Amino acid sequence: MHNVLVAGRIHPSGMGLLEAAANVRVQSVDEVSTASYRPFVAQADAILIRTQPLPAEVIGEARRLKIVSRHGVGYDSVDVAALNRRGIPLAVVGDVNSRTVAEHTMLLLLASAKRLIAYDAAVRRGDWTTRDSLVATELDGKTLLVIGFGRIGRHVAAMAAPFGLKVLAHDPIQPDAAIVAGGAEPAHNLAQALALADFVTVHAPKVDGRAIIGAAELARMKATAILVNTSRGGIIEEAALAAALDAGLVAGAALDVFDDEPPTPGGALLSDSRVLLTPHIAGLTLECAERMAIAAARNILDFFDGRLDPALVVNAEAVLPVKTAAHGDSGGSADARYAQNVLTRTCRQ
Repeated sequence: MHNVLVAGRIHPSGMGLLEAAANVRVQSVDEVSTASYRPFVAQADAILIRTQPLPAEVIGEARRLKIVSRHGVGYDSVDVAALNRRGIPLAVVGDVNSRTVAEHTMLLLLASAKRLIAYDAAVRRGDWTTRDSLVATELDGKTLLVIGFGRIGRHVAAMAAPFGLKVLAHDPIQPDAAIVAGGAEPAHNLAQALALADFVTVHAPKVDGRAIIGAAELARMKATAILVNTSRGGIIEEAALAAALDAGLVAGAALDVFDDEPPTPGGALLSDSRVLLTPHIAGLTLECAERMAIAAARNILDFFDGRLDPALVVNAEAVLPVKTAAHGDSGGSADARYAQNVLTRTCRQ
């Protein structure tokens, strides 16, 4: 009998898959925090985890642990090195949420450009004259910079084109031909691309724990630019973003992810009306939540049945007996290649 710990509420279809398995006993914790699931890790043979951290010290307490399955494709919050030392695979769900994340990205971009929340609030308080403020901006003829041109970035580019946006793409692991085929113009120099963009959206992992957009990058952007992040908390330095907004270096931002989740109430970004916020829900439509839950549960069951797809194991080269150097365009392997490429270029510079 395998003990499976589900850390964070998932769609009933995924829970049903686990509970129906003859050789599985399920322990579930609804709250999404490390403290809430930590008391149960000692008995876990497998952990299905959502967005909360899985640090080395918790992995050390999980002496029976054999497999970790992420309810998504990002894994910045998991200490992969600690898993590698134990030979424990970390599986992700593959391409089940890229389109819905791209849809949410476009929602945030449009709502920010059109000042949707501000206008809604004005109408509700009876301020009809706000219609003459002319603070909304158009997308047609403007430039969108997509940082990270994997599946999500390509979907964003395809969705942006009908709005008349010119799309630039900065991605050090994608060949120019692939970027052009995806409907974008390659932008090799990030600093130059930031200076040209009216809108910037990030779909890339942190590199060696570092942010991609910090004070220096924000200073290069147009004062009218809007920044969108549906990728990961920490990709954008939140303190630097707050300072840039106060200094008028950028016009606004839309964030679905944060350094700390949930973010601390009363923070500078939370009190700024120029920042549109959503609670890490870009991939959490009803349909996508079901797909992720089923895929994450299936990874655990497949592992115990000896047929886990190595293309879904982000640390396959470290923990699987047969190295899988090319995993296609799975979310995890793309992240790893992106990070390695950026680190290589940074060292060369």
